[in-house]
Amino acid sequence: MSVSIQTADFDLGAEVAALRQADAAVGAVVTFVGCVRDRNDGAAVSSMELEHYPGMTEASIAASIAAARARFDIRGVRVIHRVGLLQPQDQIVLVAVASAHRGEAFLACEFLIDHLKMQAPFWKKEATPEATRWVDARVSDDAALARWNPTDPATPEAPR
Repeated sequence: MSVSIQTADFDLGAEVAALRQADAAVGAVVTFVGCVRDRNDGAAVSSMELEHYPGMTEASIAASIAAARARFDIRGVRVIHRVGLLQPQDQIVLVAVASAHRGEAFLACEFLIDHLKMQAPFWKKEATPEATRWVDARVSDDAALARWNPTDPATPEAPR
């Protein structure tokens, strides 16, 4: 299980290969790669700057990984999140999960993405032709996280 916060880009193929080579019992690797879009909320985006709280960010992601390990039968996790100035189409984040079977890997990857998006201390500032603006969390992101730990009895719990 490893977490990296870095300015440099990452090689998806190399990261997946390393995760697979670490454990011969791995039968599935599920990955998510988030990229900078060229539009957001109807406006063109020329760049995005990501900031984080060093130490706290890594600890937050590690806690999410520990929660995923407790909940799902997974064999390995690799999370890379970039910071600094990024351009449209640049890779921002990698979440890769290895398990013996695909179902657990898919669930754990989605769980980690939802937790990373809402709980890890990152701040995003987009540059548009008109100005720069801080990016707020979306209601849909709150809902995605809430489904893993519903507090409302009427809300169905997410799979295991």
